[in-house]
Amino acid sequence: MLLHGGIASTHLSLSPVKSSSSQTVASSARLPTTTSFTVSDQELNSRGFVLRHTTTGLNLDHLNSVFVAVGFPRRDPQKIRVALENTNTLLWVEYAKTQKPVAFARATGDSVFNAIIWDVVVDPSFQGIGLGKAVMERMVEELLLKGITNIALYSEPRVLGFYRSLGFVADPDGIRGMVYSRKQKQKKKK
Repeated sequence: MLLHGGIASTHLSLSPVKSSSSQTVASSARLPTTTSFTVSDQELNSRGFVLRHTTTGLNLDHLNSVFVAVGFPRRDPQKIRVALENTNTLLWVEYAKTQKPVAFARATGDSVFNAIIWDVVVDPSFQGIGLGKAVMERMVEELLLKGITNIALYSEPRVLGFYRSLGFVADPDGIRGMVYSRKQKQKKKK
């Protein structure tokens, strides 16, 4: 998907990737001019949420619980740690009352041209109050401010509408990518 919308002024092109079980969406290569978030930092703070941009204070067991709660498989905490060490941009929301993560997203890439957003999750108890949108708006903004203009993400089909509401589109200009699949390779052997 390609991002179209109000964050930017100069459009550059991108390459999205799509797989059969999940879909990659991509953000347009637009540079931000002014930022108006749907939910302001002040409003988040007044509701007891704290935005975090580093792993400081991030309890990996609590994060893993959020992953499981949204349907991701439980992950080895050591592998999560390695993934986070190889993450270029990180954003998570802590609920101040419990000091636990309730929303999370991270991006990897070459730090110049390309980024992929991974692991966008919101604890089901906190869904529907704007935290996912708050995280995604800020993640895209942060990547654009770094000059990264090709932004992609994988998405379950059931949440494509959420990303479309943020300006993402699938298969811009008919461009499609491919994802390596061991399942395809194993089918050919049979």
